Amino acid sequence: MDDRTFRNAMGKFATGVTIITTIADGEAHGMTANAFMSVSLNPRLVVISIDEKAKMLDKINASGKFAVNILSDAQKDYSMHFAGQMKEAYPVEFEWIDEMPVIKNALANIVCNVQSKQIAGDHTLFIGEVKDVIFGDGTPLTFYEGKYGTVVS
Repeated sequence: MDDRTFRNAMGKFATGVTIITTIADGEAHGMTANAFMSVSLNPRLVVISIDEKAKMLDKINASGKFAVNILSDAQKDYSMHFAGQMKEAYPVEFEWIDEMPVIKNALANIVCNVQSKQIAGDHTLFIGEVKDVIFGDGTPLTFYEGKYGTVVS
């Protein structure tokens, strides 16, 4: 099978949209990602997957921590900004939890310390030990077949 066939098949899995944030050299950094999942309740663990070409890889390796910000359907512009899909500058308002930048008004902010990492193909999987969680109500931003959407109830 070719790469396009594989990508198209993976696009059949509807996901939520997150922004992974960290701090490096005293500056907040973020990237859009949908490769995120919870792993364990005890201890509380999550995993994110970062491409070897992503600038975020070095930043998380340096900081040893990251936050997962689960976006609401009103935050598509944040996702597009951090995915490099916007031509104009977009103002980003960070809040801070335990000295970590998080996306303001996200459905959930999950602050983690890197517990371990595993190189897998062209990505690094970071297992994060959850240190703090803040969450609210709302409708999630979704991604399916390369398009943004929302949950219809």
